[in-house]
Amino acid sequence: MTLATLLLLAAALIGIGIYGALSQQSFVMLMMGLELILNGVMLAAVAFWAFSGAGAPEGQLLTIIVMAVMAIEMAMGFALVVAVFRGKQADTTESLTGLKH
Repeated sequence: MTLATLLLLAAALIGIGIYGALSQQSFVMLMMGLELILNGVMLAAVAFWAFSGAGAPEGQLLTIIVMAVMAIEMAMGFALVVAVFRGKQADTTESLTGLKH
C-alpha cells in the first residue's frame, strides 16, 4: 500500500465517523462515530510514521496514546450513557431536554 492509499482510507474513516456522529440520535451510535474518527486519525499517524523512513518510535508512541485515550473515552462515555439512562430513562439525544435535575 502506498501513503496516498492509506491517507485516503484514513480520510474515509474520518468522514464516515463525522457523518455517524452528527446524524445519529442514539448515544451508542454517536460514540461509534467518534471511535471511527479516532481510528482514522490513528491510521493517518501510523501511515505517516511508516513512510517517513526515520524509524523513530514517536509514531508508535502516538498510536499507543491515542488507543489509551480511545479506551478511556469509551469507558467514560458508556458510564455517562448508563447514568443518563438510569436517571432519565432516555436512550437517544432527542429525549433529553436538559441535563439539570
